[in-house]
Amino acid sequence: MSITKFLQMSEEDRRAIHTIRCLAADLCQQFKGGHPGTAMGAASIGVALWRYLMKYNPANPDWFARDRFVLSAGHACLLQYMMLHFAGYEEWSLDEVKKYHAPNYGKAAGHPEIEYPGIEVTTGPLGQGIANAVGLAMAGKNLGATYNREGFPLVDGKVWCFTGDGCLQEGVGQEAISMAGHWGLDNLILIYDNNSVTVDGSIANCFTDDSSAKLKATGWHVIDVENGSDDLTAVVKALETAKNLKGKPTFVNIRTVIGIGAANQGKGKVHGQALGDADVANVKRQLGFDADAKFVVPSSVYDYWTETKTRGAAVEAEWNALWTKYQATYPKEATELRSRMAGKLEGWQELVPPKSALPTAPQPTRKSSGIMVEALAPKYNSFMVGSADLLESTFVSWPGMTEFQNPESGLGDYSGRQIRYGIREFAMVAVGNGLAAYQKGMFLPVMSTFFMFWLYAAPAVRMAALQNLRFIGIATHDSIGIGEDGPTHQPIALATFYRALPGINFVRPADAEEVIGAWQLALNDEVEPSLFALSRQPVPLLEGSSRDGVARGGYVVYGSANPQLTLLATGAEVSRAIDVAKLLESRLAVRVVSLPVLALFDRQPAEYRRSVIPASTSLVVAIEAWASFGWARYAHAGCHMHTFGVSAPQDVLFEHFGFSPSNLADKIGSYVDKWRGDSGKLVLPGVGEFEELLEGYAQH
Repeated sequence: MSITKFLQMSEEDRRAIHTIRCLAADLCQQFKGGHPGTAMGAASIGVALWRYLMKYNPANPDWFARDRFVLSAGHACLLQYMMLHFAGYEEWSLDEVKKYHAPNYGKAAGHPEIEYPGIEVTTGPLGQGIANAVGLAMAGKNLGATYNREGFPLVDGKVWCFTGDGCLQEGVGQEAISMAGHWGLDNLILIYDNNSVTVDGSIANCFTDDSSAKLKATGWHVIDVENGSDDLTAVVKALETAKNLKGKPTFVNIRTVIGIGAANQGKGKVHGQALGDADVANVKRQLGFDADAKFVVPSSVYDYWTETKTRGAAVEAEWNALWTKYQATYPKEATELRSRMAGKLEGWQELVPPKSALPTAPQPTRKSSGIMVEALAPKYNSFMVGSADLLESTFVSWPGMTEFQNPESGLGDYSGRQIRYGIREFAMVAVGNGLAAYQKGMFLPVMSTFFMFWLYAAPAVRMAALQNLRFIGIATHDSIGIGEDGPTHQPIALATFYRALPGINFVRPADAEEVIGAWQLALNDEVEPSLFALSRQPVPLLEGSSRDGVARGGYVVYGSANPQLTLLATGAEVSRAIDVAKLLESRLAVRVVSLPVLALFDRQPAEYRRSVIPASTSLVVAIEAWASFGWARYAHAGCHMHTFGVSAPQDVLFEHFGFSPSNLADKIGSYVDKWRGDSGKLVLPGVGEFEELLEGYAQH
């Protein structure tokens, strides 16, 4: 049932909806920009949710047991800002809302941002919000299955997701919808503001799916509302029904009129443009408001919303009493849940194996990563670990694990923490963002697939970095070392994007010791996501490798204290660079530097960086079986990929593309001779003289 008793639409309801429409028109017109259409057309949905259906306390926006609301159609944020203002969120004053699209910007950004009260996730790139909502719903289900006890429904909140036509067209939205249906997430309600208009106009131009039929076929309950803009009674009843349905997520298809009351209602022009002064005045006259008065909120409308504060305080007090009783009745579970609420992961350092305990035989770094998964995932309920159909290949499984599944399936239950995301890389990471956002630090998603397919996931990784949502990404088969799967699966340029992306730890470890360092880096960083690029092929445990070196981004792994030649490498190429150094050191003093985290190395003091890479006294050559872009910042020359790969065994490929130690030694030795000069003294290249030593060596 609704939080507040509702029988049928009243004049007070109608006045509140009309106020929202006029206010939306004014707020967009003042700076001649924004998205008025959805805020006007879906005003009744906003009233239904914040006034009648959702469980929240505006005085405590972060109350743990609240319902969560996700605005997947992030361009409609003006509606959310107005709802937060009317519902009584202190930081969302009318003056703050009036900063929407203002030069002196504030919280009312052009799309909702996670750091502000009442906003669960940052949205805007369409479709991702649906996946975020699925992650939030999964989090609720997992917490409920883990901690709820008979008579103690600690975690029973709903996740309400507002979507539009665009989100349902995006592939990530459809991937997430499929997941939610498979898992039977009946705590998830997807509200479709079906106004059938996007920027280019009617969706009939491009989208003729029967969305209700599609969602029903995907395992969802479906409720249709025909007149959502005007019939608040039907909207509230539909959402109330959705809130009480069990066994499946619910899709509420609400037909609305975008920009209702405007001259261009129902057309693309009202989607993302201010209405114009004349039309704003016209809208106000139709709704009984003074055409010349701006930002008018009648006192009766504020009176209408007052009960949200008292209601919110009451529901939180009721929950707090339940929580107090739970702590006394189930002290062990309560202690763990309190720790997770605080975002703590205590004692993990004691489970990390020392270097002396690591396998000495060569093994892929993907397998070395599995050491940490097996050490930590069984011990901590915070870990939600999964894969895009590569569970064994990416080494993210552990003995005795339970899968997160609909209990009715017989495949697992909601307490499970091994997630089979299916072949849905984009949604996997966007869902992981929702898990991470449920309460910062409560969940640590670990997600895995081949590195090449982190290209599919890149938009969601970017959103995680933007929001400071922590996850650990396992990106295996990270180079031409994948071998016979060929160029479709062999990353060449992808690392360039991840190295340039702010707010993420992109790590390419050289051996098992550096893999441990990568995990330590990720676990110590409570803010940023981390992505590990890991090898398919085996690499040796290096004598000079250091987990502490990973924490500085780069360090000397082998060689001379006073080098004439410094070789830089990452990942599986580090051991190859050491082999090259050994071939050259009879002629030169050679050093090898491992650079697993370039961005972190860049943040070290200049004195340290110069001590590791003495670019003013030695020639510096980079070796990496990826594209060379970015290496001119660190080296005078490089040995890199210049074409796509081919399909062959990995050892054949490294030979074919010029990465055999003997060929590298020959190319680099010749390069050194070129810059040695007649006197035998090294002459160092200048800025902009970076030289490609393998360019043209092999053709695709």
